Amino acid sequence: MKRIIWLLLILLICLLTYNYKDEILVYYNKYYESKNFVPTQLDNNEYSRNYNFKYVSLTDNFLPNNKQDIMNIYYTVINSGMNEFTFYCKSEYVNCLNDVRDIANNQTTISNINNFVHPYNGFKDLETEMDTIGKVNIKINRNYTSDMITILNYEIDKIITNNINSNMSSMDKIKVIHDYIINHTKYDEDRSDKNTIKYKSDTAYGALIEGHALCGGYTDAMMLFLERFNIKSYKIASENHVWNYVYLNNKWYNLDLTWDDPVSRDGKDILEHNFFMISEDEMLKLDTTEHTFDKTVYSE
Repeated sequence: MKRIIWLLLILLICLLTYNYKDEILVYYNKYYESKNFVPTQLDNNEYSRNYNFKYVSLTDNFLPNNKQDIMNIYYTVINSGMNEFTFYCKSEYVNCLNDVRDIANNQTTISNINNFVHPYNGFKDLETEMDTIGKVNIKINRNYTSDMITILNYEIDKIITNNINSNMSSMDKIKVIHDYIINHTKYDEDRSDKNTIKYKSDTAYGALIEGHALCGGYTDAMMLFLERFNIKSYKIASENHVWNYVYLNNKWYNLDLTWDDPVSRDGKDILEHNFFMISEDEMLKLDTTEHTFDKTVYSE
């Protein structure tokens, strides 16, 4: 009999504790909502872009109602260039923290979102912290330091001055830069094949300053020039590859500098235009291994 009484008391305490915690959770969420409490003000830097896509869009709603709202918050924050941002879950959105956790812990999803922002605002790593009352804090470590950006911008200015003129069409400008990057960059075989890291070859710094790049370096370098030319683009990623997707004259084109700079057995430099501003059908006729991508993400 005593054992039954003790069990009932323990059960009652658990129920009271749970209800109390739940009331606190509801109270705090109601407070956040009533005050529209977003302690971090969004502050866009000079490299934020004003583009909306089918996969993610810019938002000013930092009290999400669904998973897509959370995706849009991540995109907006990463795109802004801020290093830290806080938003809150509504009490009515009962799965909010679970959805945040699903997005934050899915490296593929986070990387896909990152492909829609300016390279300078892209992250090297991203951390999400949550508490039980619905507070979500995003911390972002950028891929490009201020010193790297200063050096790259100086180099880009010099390349444009020496190679681009106002009489060129946008397509001509893209071709000139495509050829320039390939002619001044070697594919980083040591890093790709042996994991020997000598250069920042996964960035535009490796391509434009150190002369060595992986596919990420080629793609970032090209995208920096596209931004200078006010040409809309983003990066498409497959399982093991990344390249540029460019919007020009009301059409989307695939542009892959890595595959237009093939590695030769004798070390001879090769410049090709097989993957220069081509359609998806043309691209898949040339390759269906490295260029197969998720059309639910890159759906423009």
